[in-house]
Amino acid sequence: MNAAGPTRILLADDHALVRRGVRLILESEPDLTVVAEAGDGAEAVALARTHEIDLAILDVAMPRMTGLQAAREISRRPAAPRILLLSMYDNDQYFFEALKAGASGYVLKSVADRDLVEACRAAMRGEPFIYPDALTALMREYLQRARRGERLPGSILTERESEIVKLIAEGRSSKEIAALLVISIKTVERHRANILQKLEMRDRTELTRYAIRTGLIES
Repeated sequence: MNAAGPTRILLADDHALVRRGVRLILESEPDLTVVAEAGDGAEAVALARTHEIDLAILDVAMPRMTGLQAAREISRRPAAPRILLLSMYDNDQYFFEALKAGASGYVLKSVADRDLVEACRAAMRGEPFIYPDALTALMREYLQRARRGERLPGSILTERESEIVKLIAEGRSSKEIAALLVISIKTVERHRANILQKLEMRDRTELTRYAIRTGLIES
Protein backbone atom coordinates (compact mmCIF):
# COMPACT_ATOMS: atom_id res chain seq x y z
CA MET A 1 0.00 0.00 0.00
CA ASN A 2 1.15 3.54 -0.71
CA ALA A 3 1.04 5.42 2.58
CA ALA A 4 2.96 8.41 1.24
CA GLY A 5 0.52 9.56 -1.41
CA PRO A 6 -2.66 8.85 -3.35
CA THR A 7 -3.79 5.31 -4.08
CA ARG A 8 -2.08 4.15 -7.29
CA ILE A 9 -4.58 2.48 -9.61
CA LEU A 10 -4.31 0.13 -12.57
CA LEU A 11 -7.42 0.53 -14.75
CA ALA A 12 -8.33 -2.16 -17.29
CA ASP A 13 -11.21 -1.99 -19.78
CA ASP A 14 -11.25 -2.84 -23.48
CA HIS A 15 -13.20 0.33 -24.35
CA ALA A 16 -11.05 3.47 -24.41
CA LEU A 17 -14.05 5.74 -23.84
CA VAL A 18 -15.06 3.79 -20.73
CA ARG A 19 -11.49 4.00 -19.41
CA ARG A 20 -11.50 7.74 -20.01
CA GLY A 21 -14.79 8.19 -18.15
CA VAL A 22 -13.71 6.04 -15.22
CA ARG A 23 -10.37 7.83 -15.06
CA LEU A 24 -12.16 11.20 -14.85
CA ILE A 25 -14.27 9.91 -11.93
CA LEU A 26 -11.21 8.61 -10.10
CA GLU A 27 -8.86 11.52 -10.70
CA SER A 28 -11.42 14.07 -9.56
CA GLU A 29 -10.49 12.79 -6.08
CA PRO A 30 -7.17 13.88 -4.52
CA ASP A 31 -6.52 10.48 -2.91
CA LEU A 32 -6.81 8.46 -6.14
CA THR A 33 -4.58 8.43 -9.23
CA VAL A 34 -4.47 6.17 -12.30
CA VAL A 35 -0.87 5.15 -13.01
CA ALA A 36 -1.47 2.49 -15.69
CA GLU A 37 -4.17 1.54 -18.21
CA ALA A 38 -4.79 -1.78 -19.96
CA GLY A 39 -7.05 -2.75 -22.84
CA ASP A 40 -7.43 -6.42 -21.87
CA GLY A 41 -6.84 -8.81 -19.00
CA ALA A 42 -3.48 -10.12 -20.21
CA GLU A 43 -2.11 -6.59 -20.49
CA ALA A 44 -3.45 -5.84 -17.00
CA VAL A 45 -1.58 -8.83 -15.54
CA ALA A 46 1.62 -7.72 -17.29
CA LEU A 47 1.29 -4.13 -16.06
CA ALA A 48 0.63 -5.32 -12.52
CA ARG A 49 4.07 -6.92 -12.61
CA THR A 50 5.89 -3.83 -13.84
CA HIS A 51 4.10 -1.01 -12.01
CA GLU A 52 3.82 -0.13 -8.33
CA ILE A 53 0.07 -0.26 -7.83
CA ASP A 54 -2.19 -0.36 -4.78
CA LEU A 55 -5.48 -1.14 -6.52
CA ALA A 56 -6.50 -2.83 -9.77
CA ILE A 57 -9.90 -2.00 -11.29
CA LEU A 58 -10.74 -4.63 -13.90
CA ASP A 59 -13.64 -4.87 -16.31
CA VAL A 60 -15.26 -8.30 -16.04
CA ALA A 61 -15.59 -8.88 -19.80
CA MET A 62 -12.37 -8.28 -21.76
CA PRO A 63 -10.67 -10.05 -24.69
CA ARG A 64 -7.64 -12.38 -24.38
CA MET A 65 -8.17 -12.71 -20.62
CA THR A 66 -11.30 -11.72 -18.70
CA GLY A 67 -11.24 -9.50 -15.66
CA LEU A 68 -12.03 -12.51 -13.47
CA GLN A 69 -9.09 -14.45 -14.89
CA ALA A 70 -6.82 -11.43 -14.51
CA ALA A 71 -8.01 -10.96 -10.91
CA ARG A 72 -7.06 -14.54 -10.08
CA GLU A 73 -3.61 -14.06 -11.60
CA ILE A 74 -2.97 -10.71 -9.92
CA SER A 75 -4.24 -11.86 -6.50
CA ARG A 76 -1.66 -14.70 -6.48
CA ARG A 77 1.25 -12.22 -6.46
CA PRO A 78 3.16 -11.59 -3.24
CA ALA A 79 1.93 -8.32 -1.71
CA ALA A 80 -0.90 -8.32 -4.25
CA PRO A 81 -2.83 -5.07 -4.78
CA ARG A 82 -6.49 -4.76 -3.85
CA ILE A 83 -8.85 -5.61 -6.69
CA LEU A 84 -12.25 -4.30 -7.80
CA LEU A 85 -14.32 -5.76 -10.63
CA LEU A 86 -16.23 -3.35 -12.84
CA SER A 87 -19.16 -4.64 -14.88
CA MET A 88 -22.25 -3.66 -16.82
CA TYR A 89 -23.91 -6.89 -15.63
CA ASP A 90 -26.00 -6.95 -12.46
CA ASN A 91 -25.43 -10.69 -12.17
CA ASP A 92 -25.27 -12.74 -8.96
CA GLN A 93 -22.89 -15.28 -10.45
CA TYR A 94 -20.41 -12.63 -11.55
CA PHE A 95 -20.52 -11.18 -8.05
CA PHE A 96 -19.73 -14.51 -6.39
CA GLU A 97 -17.03 -15.27 -8.97
CA ALA A 98 -15.48 -11.87 -8.24
CA LEU A 99 -15.23 -12.77 -4.54
CA LYS A 100 -13.72 -16.15 -5.37
CA ALA A 101 -11.19 -14.46 -7.67
CA GLY A 102 -9.92 -12.34 -4.78
CA ALA A 103 -11.76 -9.09 -5.44
CA SER A 104 -12.72 -6.69 -2.65
CA GLY A 105 -15.85 -5.62 -4.48
CA TYR A 106 -17.98 -5.55 -7.60
CA VAL A 107 -19.10 -2.19 -9.02
CA LEU A 108 -21.78 -1.73 -11.67
CA LYS A 109 -20.81 0.61 -14.51
CA SER A 110 -24.32 2.08 -14.53
CA VAL A 111 -23.71 3.58 -11.08
CA ALA A 112 -19.92 3.94 -11.18
CA ASP A 113 -20.18 7.71 -10.76
CA ARG A 114 -21.99 7.06 -7.46
CA ASP A 115 -20.25 3.95 -6.12
CA LEU A 116 -16.74 3.63 -7.56
CA VAL A 117 -14.88 6.14 -5.39
CA GLU A 118 -16.35 4.71 -2.20
CA ALA A 119 -15.57 1.18 -3.41
CA CYS A 120 -11.93 2.20 -3.95
CA ARG A 121 -11.65 3.68 -0.48
CA ALA A 122 -13.35 0.67 1.11
CA ALA A 123 -10.96 -1.69 -0.68
CA MET A 124 -7.96 0.27 0.55
CA ARG A 125 -9.30 0.10 4.11
CA GLY A 126 -9.42 -3.67 3.74
CA GLU A 127 -13.21 -3.65 3.66
CA PRO A 128 -15.53 -5.26 1.10
CA PHE A 129 -17.80 -3.25 -1.17
CA ILE A 130 -21.13 -4.96 -1.69
CA TYR A 131 -23.76 -3.25 -3.82
CA PRO A 132 -27.32 -3.48 -2.41
CA ASP A 133 -28.73 -6.11 -4.80
CA ALA A 134 -25.82 -8.42 -3.96
CA LEU A 135 -26.96 -8.57 -0.33
CA THR A 136 -30.21 -10.08 -1.58
CA ALA A 137 -28.21 -12.62 -3.58
CA LEU A 138 -26.16 -13.55 -0.52
CA MET A 139 -29.32 -14.12 1.51
CA ARG A 140 -30.86 -16.20 -1.27
CA GLU A 141 -27.78 -18.44 -1.46
CA TYR A 142 -27.76 -18.86 2.32
CA LEU A 143 -31.43 -19.88 2.35
CA GLN A 144 -30.89 -22.32 -0.52
CA ARG A 145 -28.05 -23.95 1.39
CA ALA A 146 -30.28 -24.21 4.46
CA ARG A 147 -33.12 -25.80 2.43
CA ARG A 148 -30.70 -28.35 0.98
CA GLY A 149 -29.78 -29.29 4.53
CA GLU A 150 -26.14 -28.33 4.08
CA ARG A 151 -24.32 -28.01 7.37
CA LEU A 152 -21.58 -25.52 8.01
CA PRO A 153 -18.18 -27.10 8.66
CA GLY A 154 -17.05 -27.22 12.25
CA SER A 155 -15.31 -23.95 12.99
CA ILE A 156 -11.86 -23.67 14.48
CA LEU A 157 -13.01 -20.41 16.05
CA THR A 158 -14.46 -20.07 19.52
CA GLU A 159 -18.01 -18.78 19.95
CA ARG A 160 -16.68 -15.35 20.95
CA GLU A 161 -14.30 -15.26 17.95
CA SER A 162 -17.16 -16.15 15.58
CA GLU A 163 -19.21 -13.35 17.16
CA ILE A 164 -16.38 -10.89 16.53
CA VAL A 165 -15.93 -12.08 12.91
CA LYS A 166 -19.64 -11.45 12.30
CA LEU A 167 -19.42 -7.92 13.71
CA ILE A 168 -16.26 -7.16 11.72
CA ALA A 169 -17.96 -8.42 8.55
CA GLU A 170 -20.93 -6.16 9.27
CA GLY A 171 -18.55 -3.20 9.20
CA ARG A 172 -18.30 -2.53 12.92
CA SER A 173 -15.19 -0.77 14.20
CA SER A 174 -13.11 -2.14 17.08
CA LYS A 175 -14.57 0.60 19.30
CA GLU A 176 -18.13 -0.39 18.39
CA ILE A 177 -17.42 -4.10 18.90
CA ALA A 178 -15.88 -3.38 22.30
CA ALA A 179 -18.98 -1.42 23.36
CA LEU A 180 -21.40 -4.09 22.08
CA LEU A 181 -19.57 -6.97 23.77
CA VAL A 182 -18.59 -4.97 26.87
CA ILE A 183 -14.88 -5.72 26.47
CA SER A 184 -11.86 -3.48 25.93
CA ILE A 185 -10.69 -2.34 22.50
CA LYS A 186 -7.37 -4.03 23.24
CA THR A 187 -9.22 -7.34 23.79
CA VAL A 188 -11.05 -6.91 20.48
CA GLU A 189 -7.75 -6.31 18.69
CA ARG A 190 -6.20 -9.36 20.36
CA HIS A 191 -9.15 -11.52 19.27
CA ARG A 192 -8.90 -10.10 15.73
CA ALA A 193 -5.17 -10.94 15.54
CA ASN A 194 -5.84 -14.49 16.81
CA ILE A 195 -8.66 -14.95 14.30
CA LEU A 196 -6.53 -13.81 11.34
CA GLN A 197 -3.75 -16.15 12.44
CA LYS A 198 -6.09 -19.14 12.89
CA LEU A 199 -7.77 -18.63 9.52
CA GLU A 200 -4.52 -17.64 7.76
CA MET A 201 -6.13 -14.42 6.57
CA ARG A 202 -4.84 -10.86 6.43
CA ASP A 203 -7.69 -8.37 6.60
CA ARG A 204 -11.39 -7.53 6.91
CA THR A 205 -12.14 -8.37 3.28
CA GLU A 206 -11.03 -11.98 3.74
CA LEU A 207 -12.87 -12.22 7.07
CA THR A 208 -16.03 -11.01 5.35
CA ARG A 209 -15.70 -13.67 2.65
CA TYR A 210 -15.28 -16.23 5.43
CA ALA A 211 -18.40 -14.89 7.18
CA ILE A 212 -20.39 -15.14 3.95
CA ARG A 213 -19.10 -18.63 3.19
CA THR A 214 -19.86 -19.98 6.66
CA GLY A 215 -23.23 -18.27 7.02
CA LEU A 216 -22.29 -15.84 9.80
CA ILE A 217 -23.81 -13.04 7.72
CA GLU A 218 -27.47 -13.86 7.17
CA SER A 219 -28.53 -10.62 5.54
